[in-house]
Amino acid sequence: MKTLLILGAGLSSSSLIRYVLKQAEQFNWSVRITDQNIETVQAKINGHPNGVPLNFNALDAAQRRPEIEQADLVISMLPARFHIDVAKDCIDLKTNLITPSYISKEMKALDDAAKNAGITIMNEIGVDPGIDHMSAMKIIDEIKEKGGHLESFKSFCGGLIAPESDNNPWNYKFTWNPRNVVLAGAGGAACFIRNNRYKYIPYSRLFARLDHLSVEGYGDFTGYPNRDSLSYRSIYGLDNIPTIYRGTLRRPEFCEAWSVFVELGMTDDTYSMVDMEVCSPRMFLNAFLPYHPVKSVEQKFKEFLREDRLYLYSKFEWLGLFDEELSLKSETPTPAQLLQIILERKWVLEKGDKDMLVMIHEFEYKLEDQLYKLTSSMVNIGEDQVYTSMANTVGLPVGICSKLILNGQITDKGVLLPVKKSIYEPILNELETYDIRFIEEQEQINELAI
Repeated sequence: MKTLLILGAGLSSSSLIRYVLKQAEQFNWSVRITDQNIETVQAKINGHPNGVPLNFNALDAAQRRPEIEQADLVISMLPARFHIDVAKDCIDLKTNLITPSYISKEMKALDDAAKNAGITIMNEIGVDPGIDHMSAMKIIDEIKEKGGHLESFKSFCGGLIAPESDNNPWNYKFTWNPRNVVLAGAGGAACFIRNNRYKYIPYSRLFARLDHLSVEGYGDFTGYPNRDSLSYRSIYGLDNIPTIYRGTLRRPEFCEAWSVFVELGMTDDTYSMVDMEVCSPRMFLNAFLPYHPVKSVEQKFKEFLREDRLYLYSKFEWLGLFDEELSLKSETPTPAQLLQIILERKWVLEKGDKDMLVMIHEFEYKLEDQLYKLTSSMVNIGEDQVYTSMANTVGLPVGICSKLILNGQITDKGVLLPVKKSIYEPILNELETYDIRFIEEQEQINELAI
């Protein structure tokens, strides 16, 4: 009997746990799962005979190492900053490891040690990163195999609300970590390359420079640039490509309205506000508007919006931004923390709501002196508030990869990404059986988009 150890049973682990328990029946695995809340683990195992609920502290090496030592594979669903310690234990104890998180410099530096230990450390095998890598590499490899030359690659992904649950003027609800949404893009400039020109967009302009896209049957979207697009050139073997760009998807008008928060300074997380430990949304907003002895907060806010953006006013009104009664409470609050409190009260998933994951790739390539544009898009709707689209698209690739490693179908050693055909092909094929599939459309074009 092979043993699979899962560290962490949070929201993104639901679909992973369901998948590996089902596989455990067929392949006779023991699935041992720990979390700081054992009731959470017990609920997700739900009495399955192959599941073993644990309650040790996964952050404590003394408690963690004995479990890793008896495992054939570890899946770390812990916050990304803890993966490196788990990886070092896995190398020392010669146990394979999977994490869905980005490869850090510290993780990459363990490549030789992992190879010497004869283990696989697979990273970036969730959705973004993960499914984005695999679906992109499938098309990139196909274009190269038929002799095409890639001129442009743009990729967008967004965790959104399903159309049937989209009932607020922002067309958005929190489907993952709210803090990450509030701080998205902060702390640096977005960098990408278009037509062999390096482009930089500072945070202050990030949500104003947008791409416009659509998916048949699901309507229109806008995309704002991710901070780092350039590193993907080497990951995808596209070092000399003239255009490469990665972005995050939102519904139209979301970014224009969010840019107002950025301009006001309400997304800043670098300082604490004085005398705002208990305040109303109206007080919070007014702290960022000019003083005036007569004008109301509403008047001052409309002046800040400018006439050309007054169509956005109703979105802020709906958020309750002018509310005098509602109490916001936070010790030594930063602007971003207070804004998050306001948003969490309004962008909450209601009973019966479903989320949606949208991914769009756009490729432009040359083949035999003809230019082509190929668009590959995937839309996935969550099942419910436990098996969300976010949980499915993160957990299923991790689970499928674990099966391939435990069954000896992935034998590559070292610190890896899922960009080889032998890895991405079986995972993408199985994901299609879970309605996570890409629709491709191709057309001839006369000139490249710049």
